[in-house]
Amino acid sequence: MMRKENNADLTQNENVHTDSTADTDNDEVLQSLPNALAISWGYVKQQKRGPKGELSIKMIVDAAIAIADKDGLSAVSMNRVAQSLGYSAMSLYRYIQSKEDLILLMQEAVCAYDVLPSTGDEDWREGLREFVRVTASVFCEHPWFGDIPVSGVPMTPNHLRIVDWALRSLRNMPVNDFEKMSFVLLVSSYARSIGLIQRDLILAVRAGKSPEAFSGLSYTGALKQLVTAEAYPDLYPIVASGAYTGENEVENTVGNDFDFGLERILDGIQAFLDRKQQ
Repeated sequence: MMRKENNADLTQNENVHTDSTADTDNDEVLQSLPNALAISWGYVKQQKRGPKGELSIKMIVDAAIAIADKDGLSAVSMNRVAQSLGYSAMSLYRYIQSKEDLILLMQEAVCAYDVLPSTGDEDWREGLREFVRVTASVFCEHPWFGDIPVSGVPMTPNHLRIVDWALRSLRNMPVNDFEKMSFVLLVSSYARSIGLIQRDLILAVRAGKSPEAFSGLSYTGALKQLVTAEAYPDLYPIVASGAYTGENEVENTVGNDFDFGLERILDGIQAFLDRKQQ
């Protein structure tokens, strides 16, 4: 039997039904959810026999996040999480059935963004800028987040709130639902891409690499000798000018590469809207 968990550990979603047949149908639908999805929505299977109140799902997930933040995703195991809490692994399995479920719940927990209420008159470009900035930041705050492969469309409540947040900026656009979702995929993919690059820079610097080495600036002289006009006809002038490694930043007309790229994406969306209205 599935039941709605009302502890502070889980999301506080309210599901109100007034028809008994509808209740039965909804129960069957909810029972079809994979275990981690059911937990994320506040519906959990009745626990098996065992000590009560010794642990909570939130305690387990928080402990796993702490381990991943310190030592990476590969360090997370049911055994290590249990040891960090002073319990056996079997104690954890009464709450979370597998490591895969635990990882999904870790993802869900770190995506609990505080999204400000809509004012109804937001500029769509600024809304998407903020969306990209915030969603990219999770990769730097929790470097292991980017090591989890995308396994499907968002299905957990916090992730769906992120999708809803992105759609807010598109609310008044003269586009259909498929076009809206394609725009969300576009800006989400860009946020993931720049988040991963920023994360990798942070990790490289932590490992002892200088930002100049990461950008290639330390090796500009060598590259100018190695990259010839014959072998690399289009790259050669860019390396020679110093633009490839950021050698002459005073001449940089772009500014922040990530912001520049996002603005070109937003320009593309605007151009699409302009064509639709012609």
